[in-house]
Amino acid sequence: MEVATAREVASGSHAQVDEMRPVDAEGPQASPQREVGGQSRQLQLAMEEHPKIWLPRALRQTYIRKVGETVNLLIPFQGKPKPQATWTHNGCALDASRVSVRNGEQDSILFIREAQRADSGRYQLRVQLGGLEATATIDILVIERPGPPRSIKLVDVWGSNATLEWTPPQDTGNTALLGYTVQKADTKSGLWFTVLEHHHRTSCIVSDLVVGNSYAFRVFAENQCGLSETAAVTADLAHIQKAAAVYKTKGFAQRDFSEAPKFTQPLADCTTITGYDTQLFCCVRASPKPKIIWLKNKIDIQGNPKYRALSHLGVCSLEIRKPGPFDGGIYTCKAINALGEASVDCRVDVKAPPPFLSFAPFIQSGCPAHGMMAFMQSGSPLFS
Repeated sequence: MEVATAREVASGSHAQVDEMRPVDAEGPQASPQREVGGQSRQLQLAMEEHPKIWLPRALRQTYIRKVGETVNLLIPFQGKPKPQATWTHNGCALDASRVSVRNGEQDSILFIREAQRADSGRYQLRVQLGGLEATATIDILVIERPGPPRSIKLVDVWGSNATLEWTPPQDTGNTALLGYTVQKADTKSGLWFTVLEHHHRTSCIVSDLVVGNSYAFRVFAENQCGLSETAAVTADLAHIQKAAAVYKTKGFAQRDFSEAPKFTQPLADCTTITGYDTQLFCCVRASPKPKIIWLKNKIDIQGNPKYRALSHLGVCSLEIRKPGPFDGGIYTCKAINALGEASVDCRVDVKAPPPFLSFAPFIQSGCPAHGMMAFMQSGSPLFS
């Protein structure tokens, strides 16, 4: 149970504490006034403390509880001898079947076991001692979840958007609404997804709906206690249809990729050694595919087993197998198709190996030392 017990004084709130004041007389009496006045003075002289209420800070503004929660307020006061404390609800006596009060020497407790909305209102504590009294006013508000919006309708559907409208709930839960929560569900999955929260208007536009799906919508009302237990659901479905596309075919001009042969990488002059295979490379671009012809000193060498010509994806190569001194000269690669022809040339020089390489065949045969001995036994000069 929550009990408010702090002894703090502050101003500017719904709850009010009145300073002690004499109890109002009902009018002139027939009895002698001197005796009555004398008794009042004697009673005031006998007071050790005037009546005063210490209202906790938490109760100086509206005290809010939810339906079913406990209300337990402890209000300290002072006064000697013990003053008389009484409670009223909206100016009337308390309902003893719902509200219980316990008055102590220095405090008074107001207790409600399960608060209901009917318990909301203004409660006043009055402390009387002799001809003086003090009062404190406490505003209690008991709230609960709101009801659902009374109606909702699907106003319009265009593109991937839908417009919704609804009316506020008839029961707001005894407090102001904080807004509305809007949800959507497509008929394929049936799952609800929140699209708007704390929305303050009674209309909205739901966007980014998937083309080809159908959607239902529902709206919850929300207050300080939370969302309404039920929601208002649209009776109609929003069908998001695909817009009819009009295709305009344009004439397509077939691009002509025909091209006369053109060498993008020419042949490079090279010098090789007698007996070592040599390769020549060049690149050509043409459409349709050109015919490749290799020439040596302007003589066609196609079909000669000493040469092997290859062409793949525009890369042309010519392998000269173990060239001799007579294989040097000007080599030409010529590309020809229906649109034209092109050619590139290079010079190939074939030189004899240096003297120190003349015993290489003996070294290739096995151990270098044995090869050297075999070379020396052959009688060949090491240097010439």
